[in-house]
Amino acid sequence: MDTSDLQRWVRLLQNTSGKPAYRAIADIIADDINSGRLQPRDRLPPLRDLADASGLNYTTTVRAYAEARKRGLIESHPGSGSYIKGKPAQLKPSVGSYEMTMNLMIEPAIPTLVEEIKDSAMTVIAQMDTYNLLRYQAFGGSQNNREMALSWLRRRLPDARYEQTLICPGIHSTLVGLMSALITPGKVLCVESLVYPGIKAIAAQLGMELYPIERDSDGMLVRPFEDACKEGKVGALYLNPTIQNPTTVTMSRSRREVLADVALRYSIPIIEDDAYTMLADNPPPAFASLAPELTYYITGTSKCFGPGVRSAFLHTPGKRQTQRVLAALRATSVMSSPFTDCVVSQWIRDGVADNMIKAVRRESSARLEIAREQLDTHNIIAADGAFHLWLKLPKQSEWSPVELAAHLRSMRVSAVASAAFSTDNNPPNAIRLCYGGPITRDEWRQRIIQAADVIEHPYLVHTNTH
Repeated sequence: MDTSDLQRWVRLLQNTSGKPAYRAIADIIADDINSGRLQPRDRLPPLRDLADASGLNYTTTVRAYAEARKRGLIESHPGSGSYIKGKPAQLKPSVGSYEMTMNLMIEPAIPTLVEEIKDSAMTVIAQMDTYNLLRYQAFGGSQNNREMALSWLRRRLPDARYEQTLICPGIHSTLVGLMSALITPGKVLCVESLVYPGIKAIAAQLGMELYPIERDSDGMLVRPFEDACKEGKVGALYLNPTIQNPTTVTMSRSRREVLADVALRYSIPIIEDDAYTMLADNPPPAFASLAPELTYYITGTSKCFGPGVRSAFLHTPGKRQTQRVLAALRATSVMSSPFTDCVVSQWIRDGVADNMIKAVRRESSARLEIAREQLDTHNIIAADGAFHLWLKLPKQSEWSPVELAAHLRSMRVSAVASAAFSTDNNPPNAIRLCYGGPITRDEWRQRIIQAADVIEHPYLVHTNTH
Protein backbone atom coordinates (compact mmCIF):
# COMPACT_ATOMS: atom_id res chain seq x y z
CA MET A 1 0.00 0.00 0.00
CA ASP A 2 1.59 3.29 -1.10
CA THR A 3 1.29 6.92 0.01
CA SER A 4 -1.50 7.73 -2.48
CA ASP A 5 -3.65 4.96 -1.04
CA LEU A 6 -3.08 6.28 2.46
CA GLN A 7 -4.16 9.76 1.35
CA ARG A 8 -7.28 8.26 -0.23
CA TRP A 9 -8.11 6.67 3.14
CA VAL A 10 -7.73 10.08 4.79
CA ARG A 11 -10.17 11.66 2.29
CA LEU A 12 -12.69 8.86 2.83
CA LEU A 13 -12.45 9.28 6.60
CA GLN A 14 -13.13 13.01 6.26
CA ASN A 15 -16.37 12.23 4.43
CA THR A 16 -17.54 9.79 7.09
CA SER A 17 -20.13 11.15 9.48
CA GLY A 18 -21.98 9.54 12.35
CA LYS A 19 -19.74 6.50 12.40
CA PRO A 20 -16.90 5.84 14.85
CA ALA A 21 -13.53 6.31 13.14
CA TYR A 22 -12.27 2.87 14.11
CA ARG A 23 -15.24 1.23 12.38
CA ALA A 24 -14.89 3.49 9.36
CA ILE A 25 -11.27 2.38 8.90
CA ALA A 26 -12.27 -1.30 9.14
CA ASP A 27 -15.05 -0.67 6.59
CA ILE A 28 -12.56 0.99 4.20
CA ILE A 29 -10.26 -2.04 4.47
CA ALA A 30 -13.19 -4.37 3.75
CA ASP A 31 -14.28 -2.29 0.73
CA ASP A 32 -10.73 -2.24 -0.68
CA ILE A 33 -10.50 -6.03 -0.35
CA ASN A 34 -13.84 -6.54 -2.08
CA SER A 35 -12.90 -4.15 -4.90
CA GLY A 36 -9.51 -5.79 -5.41
CA ARG A 37 -7.51 -2.70 -4.40
CA LEU A 38 -6.03 -4.74 -1.56
CA GLN A 39 -4.82 -8.27 -2.15
CA PRO A 40 -3.83 -11.03 0.29
CA ARG A 41 -0.39 -10.35 1.84
CA ASP A 42 -0.52 -6.61 1.05
CA ARG A 43 1.04 -4.65 3.90
CA LEU A 44 -1.02 -1.97 5.65
CA PRO A 45 0.42 1.37 6.83
CA PRO A 46 1.98 1.31 10.30
CA LEU A 47 -0.37 2.44 13.05
CA ARG A 48 1.68 5.54 13.82
CA ASP A 49 1.73 6.60 10.14
CA LEU A 50 -2.03 6.15 9.88
CA ALA A 51 -2.60 8.18 13.04
CA ASP A 52 -0.33 11.01 11.86
CA ALA A 53 -1.85 11.16 8.36
CA SER A 54 -5.48 11.04 9.53
CA GLY A 55 -5.17 13.25 12.58
CA LEU A 56 -6.61 10.49 14.77
CA ASN A 57 -5.09 9.49 18.06
CA TYR A 58 -2.96 6.36 18.18
CA THR A 59 -5.46 4.48 20.34
CA THR A 60 -8.14 4.86 17.67
CA THR A 61 -5.92 3.39 14.94
CA VAL A 62 -5.02 0.47 17.22
CA ARG A 63 -8.73 -0.13 17.79
CA ALA A 64 -9.39 0.10 14.03
CA TYR A 65 -6.89 -2.65 13.21
CA ALA A 66 -8.25 -4.73 16.08
CA GLU A 67 -11.72 -4.40 14.53
CA ALA A 68 -10.35 -5.47 11.15
CA ARG A 69 -8.70 -8.50 12.73
CA LYS A 70 -11.96 -9.36 14.49
CA ARG A 71 -13.69 -9.40 11.09
CA GLY A 72 -11.03 -11.73 9.71
CA LEU A 73 -9.69 -9.12 7.27
CA ILE A 74 -6.11 -8.70 8.47
CA GLU A 75 -3.43 -10.38 10.53
CA SER A 76 -0.65 -8.72 12.50
CA HIS A 77 2.87 -9.89 13.27
CA PRO A 78 4.83 -8.11 16.01
CA GLY A 79 7.83 -6.39 14.52
CA SER A 80 6.74 -6.78 10.90
CA GLY A 81 3.34 -5.05 10.70
CA SER A 82 -0.21 -5.82 9.61
CA TYR A 83 -1.18 -7.59 6.39
CA ILE A 84 -4.31 -8.33 4.42
CA LYS A 85 -5.57 -11.80 5.29
CA GLY A 86 -8.08 -12.04 2.47
CA LYS A 87 -11.79 -12.51 2.15
CA PRO A 88 -13.46 -15.05 4.39
CA ALA A 89 -13.96 -18.39 2.66
CA GLN A 90 -17.27 -18.45 0.79
CA LEU A 91 -19.07 -21.42 -0.69
CA LYS A 92 -19.47 -19.90 -4.14
CA PRO A 93 -18.29 -21.10 -7.54
CA SER A 94 -14.89 -19.64 -8.27
CA VAL A 95 -14.60 -17.38 -11.30
CA GLY A 96 -11.81 -15.76 -13.27
CA SER A 97 -8.49 -16.97 -14.58
CA TYR A 98 -6.23 -19.44 -12.84
CA GLU A 99 -2.47 -19.88 -12.65
CA MET A 100 -1.86 -23.13 -14.48
CA THR A 101 1.94 -23.02 -14.71
CA MET A 102 2.67 -26.70 -15.14
CA ASN A 103 4.74 -28.75 -12.73
CA LEU A 104 7.11 -30.10 -15.37
CA MET A 105 8.66 -33.51 -14.84
CA ILE A 106 12.42 -33.98 -14.78
CA GLU A 107 13.82 -35.17 -18.11
CA PRO A 108 16.84 -37.37 -17.33
CA ALA A 109 19.64 -36.71 -19.82
CA ILE A 110 20.59 -40.38 -20.22
CA PRO A 111 21.13 -41.33 -23.90
CA THR A 112 20.66 -45.05 -23.28
CA LEU A 113 17.33 -44.42 -21.54
CA VAL A 114 16.12 -42.21 -24.40
CA GLU A 115 17.01 -44.94 -26.92
CA GLU A 116 15.28 -47.52 -24.73
CA ILE A 117 12.08 -45.44 -24.77
CA LYS A 118 12.22 -45.06 -28.55
CA ASP A 119 12.98 -48.74 -29.24
CA SER A 120 10.17 -49.91 -26.99
CA ALA A 121 7.67 -47.56 -28.65
CA MET A 122 8.78 -48.57 -32.17
CA THR A 123 8.43 -52.23 -31.30
CA VAL A 124 4.79 -51.92 -30.33
CA ILE A 125 3.95 -49.59 -33.23
CA ALA A 126 5.40 -52.09 -35.71
CA GLN A 127 3.09 -54.78 -34.32
CA MET A 128 -0.08 -52.69 -34.36
CA ASP A 129 -3.16 -53.36 -36.46
CA THR A 130 -3.21 -49.81 -37.80
CA TYR A 131 -6.83 -49.54 -38.92
CA ASN A 132 -8.08 -51.14 -35.73
CA LEU A 133 -6.32 -48.41 -33.76
CA LEU A 134 -7.88 -45.71 -35.94
CA ARG A 135 -11.41 -46.80 -35.02
CA TYR A 136 -13.54 -45.80 -32.05
CA GLN A 137 -12.80 -47.89 -28.99
CA ALA A 138 -14.87 -48.87 -25.97
CA PHE A 139 -14.19 -46.44 -23.12
CA GLY A 140 -11.75 -47.79 -20.58
CA GLY A 141 -9.25 -49.44 -22.90
CA SER A 142 -8.85 -52.83 -24.50
CA GLN A 143 -8.61 -55.97 -22.39
CA ASN A 144 -4.82 -56.30 -22.84
CA ASN A 145 -4.17 -52.67 -21.98
CA ARG A 146 -6.50 -52.74 -18.97
CA GLU A 147 -4.64 -55.81 -17.68
CA MET A 148 -1.36 -53.88 -17.85
CA ALA A 149 -3.01 -50.91 -16.12
CA LEU A 150 -4.25 -53.31 -13.42
CA SER A 151 -0.71 -54.63 -12.88
CA TRP A 152 0.45 -51.02 -12.39
CA LEU A 153 -2.38 -50.25 -9.97
CA ARG A 154 -1.66 -53.34 -7.90
CA ARG A 155 1.68 -51.87 -6.90
CA ARG A 156 -0.35 -49.52 -4.66
CA LEU A 157 -3.66 -51.40 -4.46
CA PRO A 158 -2.96 -55.13 -4.03
CA ASP A 159 -6.68 -55.94 -4.16
CA ALA A 160 -7.44 -53.92 -7.33
CA ARG A 161 -9.86 -55.67 -9.71
CA TYR A 162 -10.04 -55.73 -13.47
CA GLU A 163 -13.77 -54.89 -13.69
CA GLN A 164 -13.17 -51.74 -11.62
CA THR A 165 -10.21 -50.55 -13.72
CA LEU A 166 -10.50 -47.99 -16.51
CA ILE A 167 -7.88 -46.31 -18.71
CA CYS A 168 -8.60 -42.61 -19.17
CA PRO A 169 -6.96 -39.84 -21.25
CA GLY A 170 -5.06 -38.14 -18.41
CA ILE A 171 -5.69 -37.40 -14.75
CA HIS A 172 -7.12 -33.94 -15.40
CA SER A 173 -9.85 -35.19 -17.72
CA THR A 174 -10.59 -37.99 -15.25
CA LEU A 175 -11.12 -35.39 -12.54
CA VAL A 176 -13.51 -33.48 -14.81
CA GLY A 177 -15.59 -36.62 -15.30
CA LEU A 178 -15.58 -37.61 -11.63
CA MET A 179 -16.48 -34.15 -10.38
CA SER A 180 -19.31 -33.98 -12.92
CA ALA A 181 -20.66 -37.32 -11.76
CA LEU A 182 -20.25 -36.96 -7.99
CA ILE A 183 -21.00 -33.29 -7.25
CA THR A 184 -24.72 -32.96 -7.78
CA PRO A 185 -26.61 -29.62 -7.50
CA GLY A 186 -26.54 -28.29 -3.96
CA LYS A 187 -23.44 -30.30 -3.03
CA VAL A 188 -19.85 -29.13 -2.54
CA LEU A 189 -16.42 -30.65 -3.04
CA CYS A 190 -14.27 -30.63 0.10
CA VAL A 191 -10.65 -29.70 -0.64
CA GLU A 192 -7.61 -28.64 1.36
CA SER A 193 -6.92 -24.94 1.74
CA LEU A 194 -4.00 -25.47 -0.68
CA VAL A 195 -4.82 -27.54 -3.73
CA TYR A 196 -3.76 -28.44 -7.27
CA PRO A 197 -4.89 -25.40 -9.37
CA GLY A 198 -6.59 -27.66 -11.89
CA ILE A 199 -9.28 -28.43 -9.32
CA LYS A 200 -10.06 -24.72 -9.01
CA ALA A 201 -10.23 -24.35 -12.79
CA ILE A 202 -12.51 -27.38 -13.22
CA ALA A 203 -14.83 -26.19 -10.45
CA ALA A 204 -15.08 -22.75 -12.03
CA GLN A 205 -15.82 -24.22 -15.45
CA LEU A 206 -18.52 -26.53 -14.07
CA GLY A 207 -19.97 -23.92 -11.70
CA MET A 208 -19.18 -26.03 -8.65
CA GLU A 209 -18.60 -24.96 -5.08
CA LEU A 210 -15.35 -25.80 -3.32
CA TYR A 211 -15.43 -26.14 0.47
CA PRO A 212 -11.92 -25.37 1.76
CA ILE A 213 -10.77 -27.31 4.83
CA GLU A 214 -7.91 -26.08 7.00
CA ARG A 215 -4.67 -28.04 6.92
CA ASP A 216 -1.54 -28.43 9.02
CA SER A 217 1.88 -29.93 8.34
CA ASP A 218 0.29 -33.37 7.85
CA GLY A 219 -2.49 -32.31 5.49
CA MET A 220 -6.23 -31.83 5.90
CA LEU A 221 -7.52 -31.36 9.46
CA VAL A 222 -10.04 -33.95 10.61
CA ARG A 223 -12.43 -31.95 12.81
CA PRO A 224 -13.24 -29.24 10.23
CA PHE A 225 -13.87 -31.99 7.66
CA GLU A 226 -16.25 -33.77 10.01
CA ASP A 227 -18.00 -30.49 10.77
CA ALA A 228 -18.52 -29.99 7.03
CA CYS A 229 -19.95 -33.51 6.73
CA LYS A 230 -22.44 -32.77 9.51
CA GLU A 231 -23.84 -29.89 7.47
CA GLY A 232 -25.00 -32.42 4.86
CA LYS A 233 -23.72 -30.54 1.80
CA VAL A 234 -20.56 -32.53 1.04
CA GLY A 235 -20.76 -34.39 -2.28
CA ALA A 236 -17.19 -35.71 -2.27
CA LEU A 237 -13.73 -35.27 -0.77
CA TYR A 238 -10.72 -34.53 -3.00
CA LEU A 239 -7.25 -35.44 -1.71
CA ASN A 240 -3.75 -35.48 -3.20
CA PRO A 241 -2.16 -37.28 -0.23
CA THR A 242 1.23 -38.37 -1.58
CA ILE A 243 3.81 -35.69 -2.49
CA GLN A 244 1.01 -33.15 -2.49
CA ASN A 245 1.01 -30.36 -5.03
CA PRO A 246 2.12 -27.74 -3.98
CA THR A 247 3.52 -28.55 -0.51
CA THR A 248 5.17 -31.97 -1.29
CA VAL A 249 3.67 -33.29 1.97
CA THR A 250 2.88 -37.01 2.15
CA MET A 251 0.04 -37.52 4.60
CA SER A 252 0.76 -39.92 7.45
CA ARG A 253 -1.00 -43.23 7.82
CA SER A 254 -2.71 -42.12 11.04
CA ARG A 255 -4.18 -38.99 9.42
CA ARG A 256 -5.37 -41.04 6.45
CA GLU A 257 -7.06 -43.56 8.73
CA VAL A 258 -8.97 -40.93 10.70
CA LEU A 259 -10.11 -39.04 7.58
CA ALA A 260 -11.16 -42.32 5.97
CA ASP A 261 -13.14 -43.19 9.11
CA VAL A 262 -15.03 -39.89 8.93
CA ALA A 263 -15.77 -40.41 5.23
CA LEU A 264 -17.04 -43.92 5.96
CA ARG A 265 -19.32 -42.74 8.78
CA TYR A 266 -20.92 -40.11 6.54
CA SER A 267 -20.70 -42.10 3.26
CA ILE A 268 -18.64 -39.41 1.51
CA PRO A 269 -17.02 -40.49 -1.79
CA ILE A 270 -13.26 -39.89 -1.91
CA ILE A 271 -11.40 -38.78 -5.04
CA GLU A 272 -7.80 -39.82 -4.43
CA ASP A 273 -5.41 -38.11 -6.85
CA ASP A 274 -2.21 -40.15 -6.52
CA ALA A 275 -0.35 -38.65 -9.47
CA TYR A 276 3.07 -38.62 -7.76
CA THR A 277 2.83 -41.89 -5.83
CA MET A 278 5.24 -43.90 -8.02
CA LEU A 279 7.96 -41.34 -7.24
CA ALA A 280 7.48 -41.62 -3.47
CA ASP A 281 9.59 -43.77 -1.18
CA ASN A 282 7.32 -46.32 0.50
CA PRO A 283 4.22 -44.12 1.00
CA PRO A 284 1.50 -45.07 3.53
CA PRO A 285 -1.47 -47.14 2.33
CA ALA A 286 -3.73 -45.43 -0.18
CA PHE A 287 -7.21 -44.26 0.81
CA ALA A 288 -8.43 -46.83 -1.72
CA SER A 289 -7.04 -49.52 0.61
CA LEU A 290 -8.42 -47.90 3.77
CA ALA A 291 -11.88 -47.12 2.35
CA PRO A 292 -12.18 -49.17 -0.87
CA GLU A 293 -15.99 -48.93 -0.96
CA LEU A 294 -15.82 -45.13 -1.26
CA THR A 295 -12.61 -44.27 -3.08
CA TYR A 296 -12.10 -43.37 -6.73
CA TYR A 297 -8.36 -43.86 -7.07
CA ILE A 298 -6.44 -42.16 -9.89
CA THR A 299 -2.83 -42.51 -10.89
CA GLY A 300 -1.12 -42.14 -14.24
CA THR A 301 2.01 -41.57 -16.27
CA SER A 302 2.21 -37.78 -16.67
CA LYS A 303 4.15 -37.21 -13.42
CA CYS A 304 6.36 -40.29 -13.60
CA PHE A 305 6.93 -40.63 -17.35
CA GLY A 306 5.96 -37.45 -19.13
CA PRO A 307 2.97 -35.08 -19.50
CA GLY A 308 2.88 -35.74 -23.24
CA VAL A 309 1.71 -39.26 -22.41
CA ARG A 310 -1.88 -38.54 -21.37
CA SER A 311 -2.70 -41.84 -19.75
CA ALA A 312 -4.45 -42.29 -16.41
CA PHE A 313 -5.64 -45.37 -14.56
CA LEU A 314 -8.85 -45.13 -12.56
CA HIS A 315 -9.95 -47.73 -10.00
CA THR A 316 -13.54 -47.29 -8.87
CA PRO A 317 -15.19 -48.49 -5.63
CA GLY A 318 -17.21 -51.18 -7.43
CA LYS A 319 -19.01 -52.32 -10.58
CA ARG A 320 -22.05 -50.12 -9.93
CA GLN A 321 -19.88 -47.03 -9.43
CA THR A 322 -17.92 -47.91 -12.58
CA GLN A 323 -21.07 -47.75 -14.64
CA ARG A 324 -22.12 -44.52 -12.94
CA VAL A 325 -18.95 -42.64 -13.88
CA LEU A 326 -18.62 -44.17 -17.36
CA ALA A 327 -21.25 -41.89 -18.86
CA ALA A 328 -19.63 -38.74 -17.48
CA LEU A 329 -16.13 -39.81 -18.52
CA ARG A 330 -17.28 -40.77 -22.00
CA ALA A 331 -19.16 -37.50 -22.43
CA THR A 332 -16.15 -35.37 -21.50
CA SER A 333 -13.34 -37.28 -23.23
CA VAL A 334 -14.90 -39.93 -25.54
CA MET A 335 -12.02 -42.39 -25.04
CA SER A 336 -8.30 -42.65 -24.42
CA SER A 337 -5.92 -42.82 -27.39
CA PRO A 338 -5.41 -46.45 -28.49
CA PHE A 339 -1.88 -45.54 -29.67
CA THR A 340 -0.98 -44.11 -26.28
CA ASP A 341 -2.56 -47.04 -24.43
CA CYS A 342 -0.51 -49.55 -26.40
CA VAL A 343 2.77 -47.69 -26.00
CA VAL A 344 2.27 -47.18 -22.27
CA SER A 345 1.38 -50.85 -21.83
CA GLN A 346 4.59 -51.82 -23.63
CA TRP A 347 6.69 -49.51 -21.42
CA ILE A 348 5.17 -51.13 -18.34
CA ARG A 349 5.59 -54.63 -19.72
CA ASP A 350 9.25 -54.37 -20.71
CA GLY A 351 10.42 -52.31 -17.69
CA VAL A 352 11.08 -49.02 -19.47
CA ALA A 353 8.61 -47.25 -17.16
CA ASP A 354 10.47 -48.53 -14.10
CA ASN A 355 13.81 -47.40 -15.52
CA MET A 356 12.39 -43.93 -16.16
CA ILE A 357 11.05 -43.63 -12.62
CA LYS A 358 14.40 -44.65 -11.13
CA ALA A 359 16.21 -42.09 -13.28
CA VAL A 360 13.76 -39.33 -12.32
CA ARG A 361 14.15 -40.14 -8.62
CA ARG A 362 17.96 -40.06 -8.83
CA GLU A 363 17.99 -36.73 -10.65
CA SER A 364 15.32 -35.31 -8.35
CA SER A 365 17.41 -36.09 -5.27
CA ALA A 366 20.47 -34.45 -6.82
CA ARG A 367 18.58 -31.27 -7.74
CA LEU A 368 16.91 -31.09 -4.35
CA GLU A 369 20.32 -31.26 -2.68
CA ILE A 370 21.44 -28.30 -4.81
CA ALA A 371 18.38 -26.34 -3.67
CA ARG A 372 19.07 -27.17 -0.03
CA GLU A 373 22.64 -25.94 -0.40
CA GLN A 374 21.47 -22.54 -1.66
CA LEU A 375 18.21 -21.91 0.22
CA ASP A 376 17.43 -21.73 3.89
CA THR A 377 16.57 -25.35 4.67
CA HIS A 378 14.37 -24.26 7.58
CA ASN A 379 12.01 -22.65 5.07
CA ILE A 380 11.85 -25.52 2.57
CA ILE A 381 9.31 -28.33 2.49
CA ALA A 382 10.47 -30.94 0.01
CA ALA A 383 10.40 -34.67 -0.74
CA ASP A 384 12.77 -37.07 -2.42
CA GLY A 385 11.33 -38.04 -5.78
CA ALA A 386 9.41 -34.78 -6.22
CA PHE A 387 10.42 -32.19 -8.80
CA HIS A 388 8.98 -29.23 -6.93
CA LEU A 389 9.49 -27.75 -3.47
CA TRP A 390 7.52 -25.40 -1.22
CA LEU A 391 9.46 -22.34 -0.09
CA LYS A 392 8.11 -20.35 2.86
CA LEU A 393 9.19 -16.71 2.80
CA PRO A 394 10.42 -15.01 5.98
CA LYS A 395 7.71 -13.08 7.84
CA GLN A 396 9.64 -9.86 7.40
CA SER A 397 10.45 -10.44 3.72
CA GLU A 398 10.08 -7.40 1.49
CA TRP A 399 8.82 -9.70 -1.25
CA SER A 400 5.18 -10.62 -1.62
CA PRO A 401 4.78 -14.15 -3.08
CA VAL A 402 3.20 -12.76 -6.27
CA GLU A 403 6.00 -10.23 -6.86
CA LEU A 404 8.73 -12.75 -6.11
CA ALA A 405 7.25 -15.46 -8.34
CA ALA A 406 6.90 -13.02 -11.24
CA HIS A 407 10.49 -11.82 -10.83
CA LEU A 408 11.83 -15.38 -10.63
CA ARG A 409 9.95 -16.37 -13.78
CA SER A 410 11.64 -13.46 -15.55
CA MET A 411 14.90 -15.17 -14.54
CA ARG A 412 13.63 -18.46 -16.02
CA VAL A 413 12.99 -20.04 -12.61
CA SER A 414 9.65 -21.88 -12.57
CA ALA A 415 7.92 -20.21 -9.61
CA VAL A 416 4.24 -19.94 -8.69
CA ALA A 417 2.81 -17.84 -5.85
CA SER A 418 0.73 -19.47 -3.12
CA ALA A 419 -2.43 -17.65 -4.25
CA ALA A 420 -2.64 -19.99 -7.26
CA PHE A 421 -3.21 -22.92 -4.89
CA SER A 422 -5.30 -21.22 -2.21
CA THR A 423 -8.98 -22.13 -1.89
CA ASP A 424 -9.79 -20.09 1.21
CA ASN A 425 -8.51 -16.69 0.00
CA ASN A 426 -5.84 -16.72 2.71
CA PRO A 427 -2.68 -17.83 0.89
CA PRO A 428 0.41 -18.35 3.03
CA ASN A 429 3.59 -16.37 2.46
CA ALA A 430 5.13 -19.00 0.18
CA ILE A 431 5.89 -20.01 -3.40
CA ARG A 432 6.29 -23.29 -5.28
CA LEU A 433 9.55 -23.82 -7.15
CA CYS A 434 9.74 -26.48 -9.86
CA TYR A 435 13.10 -27.94 -10.88
CA GLY A 436 11.89 -30.17 -13.68
CA GLY A 437 11.49 -29.53 -17.40
CA PRO A 438 14.09 -29.36 -20.16
CA ILE A 439 16.97 -28.04 -18.04
CA THR A 440 20.19 -29.68 -16.92
CA ARG A 441 21.46 -30.03 -13.38
CA ASP A 442 24.02 -27.28 -14.01
CA GLU A 443 21.34 -24.92 -15.34
CA TRP A 444 19.26 -25.53 -12.23
CA ARG A 445 22.27 -24.79 -10.03
CA GLN A 446 22.86 -21.45 -11.78
CA ARG A 447 19.21 -20.45 -11.56
CA ILE A 448 18.72 -21.38 -7.92
CA ILE A 449 21.90 -19.50 -6.93
CA GLN A 450 20.47 -16.39 -8.59
CA ALA A 451 17.07 -17.00 -7.01
CA ALA A 452 18.57 -17.38 -3.54
CA ASP A 453 20.42 -14.08 -3.96
CA VAL A 454 17.20 -12.31 -5.01
CA ILE A 455 15.27 -13.74 -2.05
CA GLU A 456 17.98 -12.83 0.44
CA HIS A 457 18.71 -9.34 -0.95
CA PRO A 458 15.41 -7.95 -2.30
CA TYR A 459 16.53 -4.37 -1.77
CA LEU A 460 19.11 -4.76 -4.55
CA VAL A 461 16.39 -5.66 -7.05
CA HIS A 462 14.03 -2.91 -5.89
CA THR A 463 16.85 -0.36 -6.00
CA ASN A 464 17.76 -1.34 -9.55
CA THR A 465 14.18 -1.03 -10.75
CA HIS A 466 13.57 2.52 -9.50
